[in-house]
Amino acid sequence: MSTQFISGNDAFAAGILLAKPAVISAYPITPQTVVVERLSEYVADGLLPDAQFIHVESEHSALSCAMGASAAGVRTFTATSSQGLLYMAECLPYAAGGRFPIVMMNANRALALPWNIYGDQSDSLSQLSCGWIQAYAENAQESLDLALMAFRIAEDTRVSVPFMVNLDGFHLTHTYEPVEVPEQALADKFLPEFVTDNKLDFAKPVNMAFSAGPGHNKRFRIGHHNAMLRAFDVIAETERDFAEIFGRSYSGALDAYRTDDADYVLVTLGSVSGLARTVADELRDEGVRAGVLRVRYVRPFPGKEIAAILAGKRVAVLEKDLAAGRGGALFTEVASVSPNASLSVIGGLGGEDISAGAIRGIFETLRREPETEVLYL
Repeated sequence: MSTQFISGNDAFAAGILLAKPAVISAYPITPQTVVVERLSEYVADGLLPDAQFIHVESEHSALSCAMGASAAGVRTFTATSSQGLLYMAECLPYAAGGRFPIVMMNANRALALPWNIYGDQSDSLSQLSCGWIQAYAENAQESLDLALMAFRIAEDTRVSVPFMVNLDGFHLTHTYEPVEVPEQALADKFLPEFVTDNKLDFAKPVNMAFSAGPGHNKRFRIGHHNAMLRAFDVIAETERDFAEIFGRSYSGALDAYRTDDADYVLVTLGSVSGLARTVADELRDEGVRAGVLRVRYVRPFPGKEIAAILAGKRVAVLEKDLAAGRGGALFTEVASVSPNASLSVIGGLGGEDISAGAIRGIFETLRREPETEVLYL
């Protein structure tokens, strides 16, 4: 185990190196580019001797290539961001419905128009119904760790669903922090070789990526949904083994901070969560019982757990997206299971900073029992 001072992008690339994918399909797009640049260097330098790095002509081709590689039965990785994710949109449900356990890193970035290269979460949150597992990292260390855990969760035969790991553009992808990088032997102990029956095999021919009429279509849709729900157990098992091998613990789909006795809870997503906890601590020192609930996994959605944690509290949801005509996607999800979610807070659009003062203002608004449903930072 070594400590390195690296960015979120570099940390994620280091995690993919440890996972040893056989195929990396790549099309660079800001702020994801560093990840595929590093992986191309690892392949060129012989650090991934068995990997094929395929530089394709578009994001649509990147995911199509990944599906083909996964259908051939090998571990596969790709990465994208923003308009690139939308260019892949046709392929996202193909990969999910085909039950190809591809891992993809998405560098969260604003959508056009206006054209903007900076980070918000509009891209991934627009694709919640595409059938992929979605996790959101808070820092560079979690980025590396999720790179490893994503393969193990996605490839588990109880799940076999593609996995999108989201990193906040620039705030996380390009911010440097000390990161513990494991030895390859520990990664190999944690992540077994990829073995699947969901592949093209001359010895055991199967029909893949086929058409289905109404009855069979329903069967496959329900089976996919149930596999996503089974991911909760697989996430818990994966994190238990991860803690035993690497000594770092995670808390499943949710990360609750000082919520047990809280009167006011701010629900967060991604890298802003650390700042929110700092503000909550300051408010606690002033006698205000504040807490923070970070949603780590938006798909599968941990609705029952969220409802239990938020019961009896005043709740605001802070997110970096805005669905025109509806509001915040995460607020909609949380409010569907918790009537206490009364304040939707939209901030960070187009990469705008969210300050400690703004987060303090959210808690102050909650304390006034707001009648308004939406607050724009």
